Amino acid sequence: MKTFILYLLLVLSASAHGGVADTLLSGRLHSPGGAPVPFANAHLLRAADTVFVKAALTDETGLYRFTGIPPGKYILRFSRLGFVTTDTPPFELSRQGRDGGIFVLEETARQLDEVTVRAEKPLFLQQPYGTIVNVESSVLTKGSSVLEVLERSPGVYIDRRNNSIGLNGKSGVMVMLNGRLIRMSQEQLVNMLRGMSANDIEKIELLNTPPARYDAEGSAGVINIQLKRNRDQAEISLTGGYGWGGKAAASAGFARNVRRTGLYGNYSYNYDNMNMNWFSASDHIVPIFGGRSRSGFLSTIKPTQQSHNLNIGFDTKLDPRFSFGGGITFNRSHVKQRVRNDATYHIENGKVISLDADVKGHNRWNNIIVSLYADRQISEKSQLRIDADYLHYRNRFPTTAYSTMMDQYGNPPGPNDTILSPWQRGESGSVIQAGVVKMDHSRQISGKLKLEAGLKGTYTHTRSASGIESLVDGEWVGRAAATNNIVMNEGIGAVYLSLNAQLLKKLSLNAGARYEYASTRMRDPEKDAVVADRKLGKLFPAIFLSWKLKETSDLQLSYTKRISRPAYNDLASFVVYIDPTGMETGNPLLRPTITDNIKLGYNYKGYVFSLVYSHDRDPIIRYQLSESLTGDYLVLSPHNMHYFKSFSLQANLPVNVTKWWSMSYSVNGGWRKFQLSHTKYPATGSFWGYTANFSETFRMPAGFSVELSGWYNGPAYDGSKKADGFGMVNGGIKKEFTKNRGSLRLSVTDIFKTLRITSYFGTVTEEALDLSSKVTFSTESGIARIVKLTYSRSFGSTGLKGRRADGAGSKEERERVRN
Repeated sequence: MKTFILYLLLVLSASAHGGVADTLLSGRLHSPGGAPVPFANAHLLRAADTVFVKAALTDETGLYRFTGIPPGKYILRFSRLGFVTTDTPPFELSRQGRDGGIFVLEETARQLDEVTVRAEKPLFLQQPYGTIVNVESSVLTKGSSVLEVLERSPGVYIDRRNNSIGLNGKSGVMVMLNGRLIRMSQEQLVNMLRGMSANDIEKIELLNTPPARYDAEGSAGVINIQLKRNRDQAEISLTGGYGWGGKAAASAGFARNVRRTGLYGNYSYNYDNMNMNWFSASDHIVPIFGGRSRSGFLSTIKPTQQSHNLNIGFDTKLDPRFSFGGGITFNRSHVKQRVRNDATYHIENGKVISLDADVKGHNRWNNIIVSLYADRQISEKSQLRIDADYLHYRNRFPTTAYSTMMDQYGNPPGPNDTILSPWQRGESGSVIQAGVVKMDHSRQISGKLKLEAGLKGTYTHTRSASGIESLVDGEWVGRAAATNNIVMNEGIGAVYLSLNAQLLKKLSLNAGARYEYASTRMRDPEKDAVVADRKLGKLFPAIFLSWKLKETSDLQLSYTKRISRPAYNDLASFVVYIDPTGMETGNPLLRPTITDNIKLGYNYKGYVFSLVYSHDRDPIIRYQLSESLTGDYLVLSPHNMHYFKSFSLQANLPVNVTKWWSMSYSVNGGWRKFQLSHTKYPATGSFWGYTANFSETFRMPAGFSVELSGWYNGPAYDGSKKADGFGMVNGGIKKEFTKNRGSLRLSVTDIFKTLRITSYFGTVTEEALDLSSKVTFSTESGIARIVKLTYSRSFGSTGLKGRRADGAGSKEERERVRN
């Protein structure tokens, strides 16, 4: 380890020294103002007949590179939205390579009334680290939300039951924006993406095997949303709709250049009045009723959610080699929720007990992130970036519950104690503060060798307190088993080193490793007791081999090790009242998940096939059952499984039927095996699981387009809970107006109202209190189709220069804040 850190420091200190002469074709693209032009297309053409040879994209510094090109006479063609497509004069390329220097790409002088963009890139492109979705190649990108684009992407699953995002059949996904983690709870994240316009997206990277420069967090991988960099415009979007209840959203954003400084900001508001329910038919022991009970339980949930999201920032370039910037992101949301519970219990002693409960709660949270960065181009081959971020999160969730329980004779089932009291109230809250500092260095050693290295430090302080009180004999009385108070301090240090090498003309290697050391200490300040004191230091290797078989096909082989740390809110000891027989809480003893992935991928003319083996140790599973310490009620909380193994085949199949009809299909399926350790008796299970999605797009005359899409998840197990298959079909029609007058989009979610999810407890092993049950959950769209109408319009032209401070330092902290 000492040798590893010493070598890293030597690399960082060597930035001022020269390297071996390049043997490649490279150069940089700049705008007339001297700013780099990132993510532009660079096409290498044969000078004699302009036949296409190879393509590349410029990076964030405007740098493009070509390797493995035979000597000859060529032309370079550069193109980027908002810039004039330009060819270089013909040039001779020798075996010694060529430095093209800086090429200035002129900006478009004016915006045309109507522009038809013909995509040159395929919709899906396989890379060694995952799949690239070039969303600009989709006809329905404009007018869609980022969440809708994600939901149409292969392998991505949006679970609207608990507002979570999965990738290739697994949870534990990091979601990033321009390479920076969106540090907020999953619920906040989904709502933000629902209100964010997809007009600004260039591509989405679905990285199930990310390289070492990414944080090791995210056992299922990373979803990186890349925004367009060059724009100087404003945009508005308005949405109205209805399902069971009303829907509304509004957003406005701007991006403006003032000489060498770029300013940007956006605000969005979302309102959603929802309705969902679940029904359970169960058989289990109920100690407070004196024996085994058969019951029917109906819970109707009616949340009304409002959220505000504000993001402002700046980027400035002091000289061609140095830039810095900063930004502030503020999120505020509150959910008023009413839950109606009705149940009937048939006790084995002949009693019949009825429950009528009304639970009200108001969940509020605020989240603010301050980000700063400095970027220094030390030389043509060396670059250094430093990021600093601060996160402050506060959540408060008070609840009140009134319930009546009577037997068939009108008598209460027991004394008015803390469990059977008609009046219950709960209070839970969390405060999370996190600071992050990060440094990244890259150096081009030679034309075939590039080195990347970095350091990162994170410190987090979390305080959470919760409890339930019962009204007994006119006084509020607390329960020791339903009261928690936890303070957590966590520090994480990370160092990484990565090497990119062109081993042969058609064979490339990316090999790296990331070492992370985490120290977590949790204590109960009221009892002055240490709840947990854990230290974990681990090396996370990442190795990728890529073999170019032909111009139209390539083969990739990779191995990665990753980690998923428990979300702060899963660790927090909150307590939420469900009914007299159960409650929901967190689990301070959760362990992180360690994952090993081996992937073999093949890409042929846009058709992508992959074989993936994954082994998770201590995977985190939520909403599992256990008994209370006193053994008199059920507890719903997250737990660790012992392991989860999967062997999957992934396939993405894009098909262009005609010029006006295109389709795409993807499937991820295979064998899974798991072992439970939190249940009364350890259990092992295996099953064949799969997910599939499709998209059909029809381009019609007069600016109309139609899209039909859908997805299906096959039967699966989630811990000790078994779930039947479920899915939905969605549709939409869009009208694009001429003369830049915007677009109008009508969408229908869950056309056939099929999103009902049936799950079972007690099928794998004996559950807590010998529970066996069948639970059917109906989402809002399963009750009523959700119809939305959206109008969006952009103003201005392209041309934003510089880089945004999106909080690159904190890669995993916002992901670990959940609700």
